[in-house]
Amino acid sequence: MIPELHIEDYSYPLPEERIAKYPLPERDASKLLVYRDGNVHERKFRALAEELPADSLMVFNDTKVVPARLFFQRATGAHIEIFCLDPDEPAEYNTNFASTERCRWKCVIGNAKRLKIGEILTLDVDSGDWNDIEPRARLVSRDGQTGVVEFSWRGGVPFSAVLERFGQVPIPPYLNRGTESIDLERYQTLYAHIRGSVAAPTAGLHFTQRVLDDIAARGIRTENVCLHVGAGTFLPVKSSLVSEHPMHREPFVVSRALLCELRDTRRPVVAVGTTSVRTLESLYYVGISCLEQGCPADVGQWIPYEREFTPTREEALDSIVRYLDAHQLTELKVGTRIIIVPGFRFRIVDAMVTNFHQPQSTLLLLISAFVGGDWHTIYDYALAHDFRFLSYGDSSLLFRR
Repeated sequence: MIPELHIEDYSYPLPEERIAKYPLPERDASKLLVYRDGNVHERKFRALAEELPADSLMVFNDTKVVPARLFFQRATGAHIEIFCLDPDEPAEYNTNFASTERCRWKCVIGNAKRLKIGEILTLDVDSGDWNDIEPRARLVSRDGQTGVVEFSWRGGVPFSAVLERFGQVPIPPYLNRGTESIDLERYQTLYAHIRGSVAAPTAGLHFTQRVLDDIAARGIRTENVCLHVGAGTFLPVKSSLVSEHPMHREPFVVSRALLCELRDTRRPVVAVGTTSVRTLESLYYVGISCLEQGCPADVGQWIPYEREFTPTREEALDSIVRYLDAHQLTELKVGTRIIIVPGFRFRIVDAMVTNFHQPQSTLLLLISAFVGGDWHTIYDYALAHDFRFLSYGDSSLLFRR
């Protein structure tokens, strides 16, 4: 049964001055709130390894933020901001990034009402040494503030290079500032690898090589998943009833080797970030689709709440592994729209590293579900002890109740 939750019950006062507008000079100098069995204490983030069970399996999201915000202009001189969300044609990220003449993306379009279907836009920045590239944008279709945009350019360079040269890093709107040079490095995790996100998995922004080395020295295994974070992560919950809030699909990839380890391990699983939590917990329901339908399927938003599921974690994950083996695949590629709210049954994740999230957000709902509704204890402590909030803010290590 879909839980009847009101988003107003998941709010707290967040003064503007508590929102971290910029990162600290050192990534691992941020504060770390540790929550275990209803108790809270604090450390510096660089001491994270000391707080983790020595036999843990730690899972990171190695997605990489792309400079997805582009600025064009109409023939009239009017400025148009285009924010790339998802590849449309080619639909696969790497294939799209490798395109050398044209490609299409689903985008958020500023001033979209005045833009005509088929209208050609030119670049709104100085091309410098790239004058011969001549990027263009053409509106193919429109649905409110979003639409499909076709990009075209010359010179035979891949679209990824066009974005790197002309795009801006899409920092969160709640920072209330433009993208600056510091964001090019700091709004990216140290281990970012696979391009595709339009928002950073911000729990990972605190990690330094020193912290990673300390984790390895304690014998903690580390593995990666890849979930590309979409712009839906910025969308507020506008309905009072959480059941009326739509979650956007986000694609993810998990290796066969990690699936086998999760199936067989008795190690505590520590997820770095809510994106890793959503990826790992989605795996159980992908396994259900393999058991019931014979193949992996995207995870719907409310599937975990619609009925009771009796297969064990091991049975669900084994069904995915058997499907991959039967089709000679080494990784699972699928998507999820899962929403994790109070009443969710966690099957895989035992602890998580995460930042402090906005009031009345789906991420705060996830935190509440993870700590058995005791999110006020965590956030009251953080507010009373000068923790910094949101993407560039401080961190927490939460153990599931």
